[in-house]
Amino acid sequence: MLDFLAELDVTRVLRAIVDIGIIAYLVYRVLILVRGTRATQLIRGLVVIVVAYWVSGFLGLDALHWLLDKVWVGLFVAVPIVFQPELRRALEQVGRGSFFRPLTALGSEDVAHLIDEVVRATETLSRNKTGALMVVERETGLGDIIETGIKIDGLVTAEFLVNLFIPNTPLHDGAVIIRGNRVMAAATFLPLAESHVVPTELGSRHRAAVGISEHSDAVAIVVSEETGHVAVAHSGKLIRGLDSQDLRELLERLLPREPAGLGFFRSGRNAAHEAR
Repeated sequence: MLDFLAELDVTRVLRAIVDIGIIAYLVYRVLILVRGTRATQLIRGLVVIVVAYWVSGFLGLDALHWLLDKVWVGLFVAVPIVFQPELRRALEQVGRGSFFRPLTALGSEDVAHLIDEVVRATETLSRNKTGALMVVERETGLGDIIETGIKIDGLVTAEFLVNLFIPNTPLHDGAVIIRGNRVMAAATFLPLAESHVVPTELGSRHRAAVGISEHSDAVAIVVSEETGHVAVAHSGKLIRGLDSQDLRELLERLLPREPAGLGFFRSGRNAAHEAR
């Protein structure tokens, strides 16, 4: 036993532990990235193909093994196309450094104010059955979406949000983009989710809400014009039938707060908004 320990290369063991740890963390981050999106089902399909390929080779099923071997060639082309939203989101997170750290949190007071105003506006819009779509930007920048609408850059208040969605006014169509504690633009156009993702009884607002949540980490709040029901879309999922308390709790969970005393380390974007 002592001879074995003496011959053991501690440096090599530590290197192997670090190597395995990094790979495990990367796999964990990828699973978090695709969780709740359509990529989950696609990954399951890939796993089935891998297992079938291995089993066919083990059992000597030459024809099936040959066919699955040719499938791999097509997958090299198909996977980047099919996983385009997820790959884009992953590259954006790596580019801004957030792949290895939590989302940049807003100041606690800013988040509390934002949630209060959004919830109050949603209550009024729901009660009056006024259709609305509000998108709260998180880490993924929505500058390209803002460019499609009318720029505003106004302070978030419930009254302001409600007025933006008054029917038959220039700004009531499209989505409102919220960045920090500012309304950046209104009447913006969002990418639509695939038709099979959203139930057929729901309209274009819900498809747009799910669509933007597939292409970014934004949170979208939808108020139905027909029923006044409230829904929230994030990470490609749509949560329906929310009351004011449900909405508040969900936003508090999805919009992380920056711990007190870390204001010096806030992102330049948030600090700029606070200076206004």
